Amino acid sequence: MIAGKKIILGITGGIAAYKAASLVRLLVKGGAEVQVIMTPNAKEFIAPLTLSTLSGKPVISEFFTANTGQWNSHVDLGLWADAMVIAPATASTIGKMANGVADNMLVTTYLSAKAPVFVAPAMDLDMFKHPTTKRNLDLLRSYGNHIIEPAAGELASHLIGKGRMEEPENIYKVLDAFFDQQHDLQGKKVLITAGPTYEKIDPVRFIGNFSSGKQGFALAQECAERGAEVTLVTGPVNLSIAHPGVTRIDVMSADEMHNAVVSRFPEHDIAIMCAAVADYKVEHVMDHKIKREKGDAPVLTLVKNPDIAKAAGAMKRPDQVLVGFALETDNEDAHAHEKLLKKNLDFIVLNSLKDEGAGFQCSTNKVKIIESDGSETVYPCKDKRMVAKDIVDVLKSKYLK
Repeated sequence: MIAGKKIILGITGGIAAYKAASLVRLLVKGGAEVQVIMTPNAKEFIAPLTLSTLSGKPVISEFFTANTGQWNSHVDLGLWADAMVIAPATASTIGKMANGVADNMLVTTYLSAKAPVFVAPAMDLDMFKHPTTKRNLDLLRSYGNHIIEPAAGELASHLIGKGRMEEPENIYKVLDAFFDQQHDLQGKKVLITAGPTYEKIDPVRFIGNFSSGKQGFALAQECAERGAEVTLVTGPVNLSIAHPGVTRIDVMSADEMHNAVVSRFPEHDIAIMCAAVADYKVEHVMDHKIKREKGDAPVLTLVKNPDIAKAAGAMKRPDQVLVGFALETDNEDAHAHEKLLKKNLDFIVLNSLKDEGAGFQCSTNKVKIIESDGSETVYPCKDKRMVAKDIVDVLKSKYLK
């Protein structure tokens, strides 16, 4: 419910800024307290007086109020808000947010915000498709921000394509749904594994895989935002997570991840095994760098790593829920069903490297959820944050009392 929530609405300098008036009106009508922060360029597209009248609060744009010299504290604003919404978010502001360029009141407040942040991009189609914009949006997602995808249609340039800011009514629905579900995992303890494992060959080499950890981190963020106490056991990844409800444990090898999971699973209500754990490790790890010598290359003997999901399934109590993942390249359904039964999972999330936009390194995923009762649900390709939401929705609606 939006009623009673404190919301910062950031407005940047794009033609879609005119839609902000409707968004302010909807939020206020829904019972929210709204503080508008505008970039200097945004004031060229919509008058601060309009937004001040609708919100009932003076609009903030500068660090100091011109006529009184009063300092507008970005720190206090960041602590005050229950959510921050940036709509429209131009390519310039998205770039500043992604890279920490705090040269205006809006970005400085964003960097101080403790609440969830929602970003509604608005720009021309070529700007939206540019690799720089995609990279910056991926960075914002990796920081835990919610990206409200723009719509396709006629743009200010009169070109047709994706880049129109989502309509205010739909942005309102996203916020309302977020607050509705925000605490549906309150009191639950969730254990999540993420990323790859690295198995040493010698002090400088290892066996690994291409997992980025993005899906596991998205699940950790989703569960924490819905009120859960999350333990995230992650292999080596280039990701960060700042939610206070997440305790991060970094590991390197499958053995380290196995020990971390087995020792902690009994105290958790839910475990989601999302990590891409190496199936094998080197039997004898060299204590010095293997040198390139003339003659035959060294032979590496591999031995099996522990099956972490299977170990958790063997110790699972009736009051616990265990979720697995299967990334396959062939016979996907058969392998997923086999893992579901063999590892005593409640349900398994299947994705295939044959599907475009799914699997390692992507910011999107395309999954099928297969449950122990035989039911299957196929989802379209979508952002991994939204995939995480789908998974947790199934978990909450069918497996938690």
